[in-house]
Amino acid sequence: MADAQIILAYSRDAGIVAIASGTKYQAAQGALQDSGFHRDAAGVYRLQAEDPDASRTTVTGLVRSAKAYGVTVTTSTRRFIDDTVRDIAGLLPGNWETQVELYCHPVWQEDLVPWLWDSGELGRAVQSDRIPYAATLTESASGTTLLLVERPGHQLDYLVGAFTPEPFDEGYGEPHAPRSIVLPPFPGRAARAITDWYLPAYDRAVHARRIAAAAGALDRIRTEHDTWSAMVASNRYSDATPLDIDALGAATAQFLDGAWRDFLTVVDHAPALLDRCSPAAAPWPEDTDALARLADALGDAQAVREELARGTSLTRPELGARTWPAIASWLTHSEPFLRQARAATPHPRSALAVAAPPRILPPGRPAPRR
Repeated sequence: MADAQIILAYSRDAGIVAIASGTKYQAAQGALQDSGFHRDAAGVYRLQAEDPDASRTTVTGLVRSAKAYGVTVTTSTRRFIDDTVRDIAGLLPGNWETQVELYCHPVWQEDLVPWLWDSGELGRAVQSDRIPYAATLTESASGTTLLLVERPGHQLDYLVGAFTPEPFDEGYGEPHAPRSIVLPPFPGRAARAITDWYLPAYDRAVHARRIAAAAGALDRIRTEHDTWSAMVASNRYSDATPLDIDALGAATAQFLDGAWRDFLTVVDHAPALLDRCSPAAAPWPEDTDALARLADALGDAQAVREELARGTSLTRPELGARTWPAIASWLTHSEPFLRQARAATPHPRSALAVAAPPRILPPGRPAPRR
């Protein structure tokens, strides 16, 4: 890969566009500016001339200017990725916003790695191949954000994967990550592959990760509760030494504080899981009452969380008295909840809008460094 490179591509709306790339990408930018290209809000350089002869003259001048700057000029075999991503987005179910992202310096694409939630080719490509630009698709209702890149080493194909969804943290190496898929260069077929294959797999992966997060939080609370209960029953620390004066009260407060922090993970993920549970359609229809009690307990915990977010002051005893009944209910009925959640499936997204024309969206802006 050249230290400084200019990649030329053709855009349906903008004509010839150019992207500066490489460890010395500033030199490429200088050559583009000297040649009459203009940088837009997305960081993409565009050729303003509409006359084909004038455009050819400008590109010829760019080649001379690039040579003077020590910059390599290449022409993409694909149309500009902004056209591609907008065409695909217009055919997907739901409302998707698109944005072009530039990784002019090679190190910039490394910022993607922690947040890319993928177990397939896209994750490997981002770490091992040069990707000077990409495009994102974000679905407004669910917050699902996909990353579309030109498939390294291939002339026409694309790769699509996803960023880790909120409220999860980083996605790198996460065991539930979905596998990215290869897309053909045809918008209709690409949108069909995303709708029929990738999005269902992504939704199943999010569902599984939510279950794992909630189950892990409940397990941690249960373990700490068992430790605390044993200490209360024996009046001794875990190393068998007698409790100090007032130690039990302090240990209880510490346990309740930790339980509430862990239970916030359940508050984050359980609503979506409960919404998908259907006891009547599962092998355990008798779980209906337990799930109703869990939903009520979750509502109580959410009310406390909202009060705290508004700045309401609660003493530690008050917080424990209000949150522990909800936590205890979830510990009691965790088994019915988990088996129902594991038997449930994510709600299907709406059908592919095959007849819908591509949406015309404003040019994307480069995302901040992740």
